[in-house]
Amino acid sequence: MDKDREPTEYGAWARSPAQLSGPAWQAVLKRVWRNIGRHNIGLMSAGVAFYVFLSFVPLLGALVMTYGLLADPAIVAEHMKVIIALVPTDAAMLIHEQLSNLTSAAADKKGLGLLVALTVSIYGATRASSALISALNVIYDQEDRRSILRGTVTAGLLIVGAIVIGVVGIAAATMIGYASALIGDIGPIGAAFTGVLTWCAAGGLCCMTIAAMYRFAPDRADARWQWLTAGSVAATLLWLAATLAFGFYAARFGDYDATYGSLGAVVVLLMWLYVSAYAILVGAVINAETERQTAQDTTTGPERPMGKRGAVVADQSAALMHEFNRE
Repeated sequence: MDKDREPTEYGAWARSPAQLSGPAWQAVLKRVWRNIGRHNIGLMSAGVAFYVFLSFVPLLGALVMTYGLLADPAIVAEHMKVIIALVPTDAAMLIHEQLSNLTSAAADKKGLGLLVALTVSIYGATRASSALISALNVIYDQEDRRSILRGTVTAGLLIVGAIVIGVVGIAAATMIGYASALIGDIGPIGAAFTGVLTWCAAGGLCCMTIAAMYRFAPDRADARWQWLTAGSVAATLLWLAATLAFGFYAARFGDYDATYGSLGAVVVLLMWLYVSAYAILVGAVINAETERQTAQDTTTGPERPMGKRGAVVADQSAALMHEFNRE
C-alpha cells in the first residue's frame, strides 16, 4: 500500500458506493471474497434453496391468486412465459405444470374463499423468507432479536412485497406485449427494442425486490437505498448469468434424467434455486462490505456517530482502521 494516500482515498467519507475509489473497491472486493468463505455462502445458499423449494408451490399459489384478484388467473401462465422460458427446461416444465394445476384450483375460488386460500399460501411461503432473513443476519453480522410474532410478520410482509412486485412485473410485460400487438408488424428493430424494454423492466423490478430484501430482512437499522444499489445490481446480473449458464449446462451436458430418473426435474429446480440464492447472498456480502468501508452513517434517520447506528457494518469503518494501522 502507498503510505502517502489520504484516508479519503479508501472511502472513509464516501456517502454512496459510487464515491468509493479504486483502492477502496479493491479492499471491499478482497473482503467480499474472504467473507464468501467465512460466512459459508455456499452452505447457506443450499439451505435457502431447500426452504424456497418447500415454499415454492404456496408461493406460486399466492402469486396466481393475487393475480386472480385483478384478472383471470387462468392466463397467468401465458403472461409468465418470458420468465419461464429463462429457467432451465426441466425446471420450466415443472413450474408450468404447477401453474396449470394452481390456476385450475384458483378459478374455483371466489371472494372470501380466495382471500382465505391466499392467506394460507402466503403463510406457507414464509419459510422461504425466514430462511433468507437468517442468512442475511449472518452476512450483516447481526443477531436477530425479533420475537416470533414480529419475525413471522416480517417474513410475511417480505413475501407480500415480492408477490406485489411479481404481479406488477407480469402486468408490465403483458402491457408491452399488448402494445406490440396493437402496433402490428413492428419489424426486427421494433421487436428487438420491445425485447430490450421488457428485459430492462424485468431487471429493474428484480433489483427493487432484492434491494428491499436487503433493507428490511436483517434485524438492524435500515440502510439507505444508495448503499443497497451495488449489491442488488450485482445480484441481478449474477443471477441472470448463473441462470443462463446453468440452463445451457443442464441442456447440453448435465443428463439429470439419466442419473435421477423421474426426479431429474426436481433436482434441476433445486440446483437453479441454489444458484439463484447464491447470487442474492453474494450481493448481500457486497453491500455489507461497502457499508463497512465508509465512516459515514449509512443508516436512515439523522446522522449518528459510530457505535450508535444500530447496525454492525455501519458502526465500523475499514478505511479508518486501515489508516490507523498505517500510523
